Amino acid sequence: MNKSTLAYIVSAATLIVAVWLGVSIGTVKIPISTLWDSTDTTATNILYKIRMPRVILAGLVGASLAIAGAAFQGLLKNPLADPYTLGVSSGASVGAVMTLFFGISLPIVGTYTLPVFSMAGAALTMFLVIGFARLVDRSMKMETIILTGIIFGSFLGSVLSLMIALTGEELRQIIGWLLGSVSMRGWNYILMILPFVIIGSFILWLNRMELNAMLFGEERAHHLGVNVRRRKFMILIGGSILTGSAVAVSGTIGFVGLVVPHMTRLMWGSDHRHLLTLSFMNGASLLIICDLIARTIISPTELPVGVITAFIGAPVFAFIFYRQRRKGAM
Repeated sequence: MNKSTLAYIVSAATLIVAVWLGVSIGTVKIPISTLWDSTDTTATNILYKIRMPRVILAGLVGASLAIAGAAFQGLLKNPLADPYTLGVSSGASVGAVMTLFFGISLPIVGTYTLPVFSMAGAALTMFLVIGFARLVDRSMKMETIILTGIIFGSFLGSVLSLMIALTGEELRQIIGWLLGSVSMRGWNYILMILPFVIIGSFILWLNRMELNAMLFGEERAHHLGVNVRRRKFMILIGGSILTGSAVAVSGTIGFVGLVVPHMTRLMWGSDHRHLLTLSFMNGASLLIICDLIARTIISPTELPVGVITAFIGAPVFAFIFYRQRRKGAM
């Protein structure tokens, strides 16, 4: 058995266990047999109307953020890059909160107005970060891109604070949404995010070979026959679609796109032919487990899942930063 096959088996098994724990454990324990034995009406209703959509939504959000983070890290050759640190999540949040704040509803897209504005905010922020970083430093060093992302993220955070300060009765809804949560979201949220997860993931998967080539530098990739400008645009769009749709349904959940690709790369290698898919699976597993912890650790009170991912992600971020600095010093 080769390493990549083992990686898929371990990741798939982890995801299955995470889903099983997510649907079984809670205030009311539900046996997995309820999936095929519907004699207990109460357990069946809890399973199919509350637990199952919540677990699936958490999985889709975690998978979206993780595969987007893996693509951004490969594109920028930087393990510190992810939708959160690059300010893309903040841009998506501004787009979504503007939709809630002004009560915007586009006649053509209807219920998809929120994810559309969220994706537009994510894409615009990504291009502004890359453009400003190139303006400041033509060599596009990783420190420049990260600092630019922090600058834009801070500015967009102030825009969010302004809208919150001007908000009246919608304040609780916006604050709760910004903390990040998949609680009390039914099947309609899954139907909202699913098309964008499929489209965004497919765009990134199509560029898996090009991401491998770009690891050797843009000039080398160009000599290998890669249309660097076009592929970069496609990767940025795919990542923005995934980030924007995830933020639209769950709010701001940080560090998933940073931690999962980095740990997956450490364990199974940096070949994007496998890294993207493995990050997708492991991101789903991580957020399902984090959501399980968020709703059970101080039961019956629930914590926002973004709080749990921050507790896990911040120390890992510090470790990655320390490791990169040590490697640079050596």
